[in-house]
Amino acid sequence: MADPGTPLCTAAQFSTGAFADLAKYYTQNTQQPLEDILLEATRQCEEIADRRLSPFTITNESHRAEGIDPDEYADSANLPMDLQGTLGRSYAYALGASTLVRHFWLNEFAPRYPEMWTYSNVSITIVRSYGGSQVITPQQITGPDVDSGHVWFQLGTFLPIGSYIYAGYSGGYTVAVPAGLVRACKFKTAANIVRELNPENSSHNPDLLEESAEKIMERWARA
Repeated sequence: MADPGTPLCTAAQFSTGAFADLAKYYTQNTQQPLEDILLEATRQCEEIADRRLSPFTITNESHRAEGIDPDEYADSANLPMDLQGTLGRSYAYALGASTLVRHFWLNEFAPRYPEMWTYSNVSITIVRSYGGSQVITPQQITGPDVDSGHVWFQLGTFLPIGSYIYAGYSGGYTVAVPAGLVRACKFKTAANIVRELNPENSSHNPDLLEESAEKIMERWARA
């Protein structure tokens, strides 16, 4: 199956400017070959940064539920809760679960320029260490936060430590692609083309282009 991704740099952006001479080798009959090599460069940029950046859909990201801030689930009889939270807490006590998990973080989020990033189609299923599973509704969480991927479960959600959390979601730079990522994709694409075609009298140095792309992507790398 072909990679369904979206390049960080469009064919029109690459074909205008310093790399127009390289683009012509891939656009003689159709734009598709250029789209393909732009997507290849996009994946290489994402591999350097070790994160997803162009629009994506993840269907089954898994997390193990670990720990809780004790201040968030105090053993206090007068802690205000809604009915659902009260029932969840009572069920937890009945099964001997003294603490419940309230936080987890999606793997993918906006490392920079969160205003250009969006999440959509978020689905969360929890498989409890005590047995049983539950599909979490949007009303039972806060988030995910675009600048951290943080998801906060409603107080009282029955999620014991050791449970598994399975998340599906779409995200990425869907509003706009930051200019630095466009530039890195251009450099990486140009380096790939020069190496692949070895055009005569090319003024483009693939090593310098690749080094420039990698320097940009290092600033986006996962810590």
